[in-house]
Amino acid sequence: MTIKAFVFAAGAATALAGQATAQENWTMTTTWPSSLELIETDRHFVDLANKLTQGELTIEFFDGGSLVPSGEVFGAVESGTIQAGADWPGYWAGRDAAFSPLATTPSLFNAVDYVNWIQQWGGADLYNEIYGNYGMVYLPYGVTNNESGFRTNEPIRNLEDLQGKRLRLSGLEQGKLLERLGGNQVSMAGGEIYQSLERGVIDGAEFSTPNVDWSGGFQQVTQYWATPGWHQSASVFGVMINKSSWDALSAETQEKLQIAADATLLWSLAFTEKRATEAYAKFDEAVEINRYDDETLAKVQEMANEVIVETACANPNSAKVYLSMVEYLNDYAQWRDASAPFNLGRTPNGPDAAALRDCVK
Repeated sequence: MTIKAFVFAAGAATALAGQATAQENWTMTTTWPSSLELIETDRHFVDLANKLTQGELTIEFFDGGSLVPSGEVFGAVESGTIQAGADWPGYWAGRDAAFSPLATTPSLFNAVDYVNWIQQWGGADLYNEIYGNYGMVYLPYGVTNNESGFRTNEPIRNLEDLQGKRLRLSGLEQGKLLERLGGNQVSMAGGEIYQSLERGVIDGAEFSTPNVDWSGGFQQVTQYWATPGWHQSASVFGVMINKSSWDALSAETQEKLQIAADATLLWSLAFTEKRATEAYAKFDEAVEINRYDDETLAKVQEMANEVIVETACANPNSAKVYLSMVEYLNDYAQWRDASAPFNLGRTPNGPDAAALRDCVK
């Protein structure tokens, strides 16, 4: 080989190596404004991902609303306008009802159930299957336990107190369940709740965990809090990633993003439980806290099961997700119940798996 040819070959190899290790730059936003603590989970993931992928990927993160309105984050990722968007899957239930159980369940999963199901019982595959229909990859990286419950200026202690109440409530199955229990669902963005409560436009509202509700200032415009939050027994959050952007990454970088998501999932559970505990103590001094009795909660569970089956059977994707969830509950019940009360939470008397199986096409 001549010196000229050697120099050319070496230069070509260097160029190819440079291309192989070229750093990707992503833009990522979220559905959450900086004023709500939910954004802390998104920031934690981004910080960890940037540390793990240093030299391979840089994610530039923008607060919710600073790039696109919250309701348009899905479309922005789907179209490739941005590479990634943090979300709560339930916001997209209008596109596919299966997004609803991927986000939360009425009186069914707790946070640990979601973690178990996602990590070991096939849940992660279902997130990617449903989001994959829209050209996305999904990494669940946040989980919270049950939401606070309704915040009102008249106490709600039982089902009779729900009758006729106009309550801000998020979620497909949640709205149907509330109406079956005698209340009326009012849909509105989180940023509208405070003023609607203050002006009496609605009789009450739910939004999120105690710490997030405190950051929303609801203690300033309500006097009562009804617990527990049976409407959303846990919630999942994560990041939508444009499939083409994901495929452009090396397998090693993809693995690092998965590691960042898994680590954030665990962190989010402990973080939100600690913050919820602190916020509960503050709410206890600011409002009157009431708890539904066991008879009321049993009735709610019975009606939630009916709503889940009816909703799932109207959408094969939703039925597939719920069936996987119920099969997990039935499988885990053997060990969970045998080791009670030292294991993780309760085994709910949930919907009939056979009824859901009949609706999966």
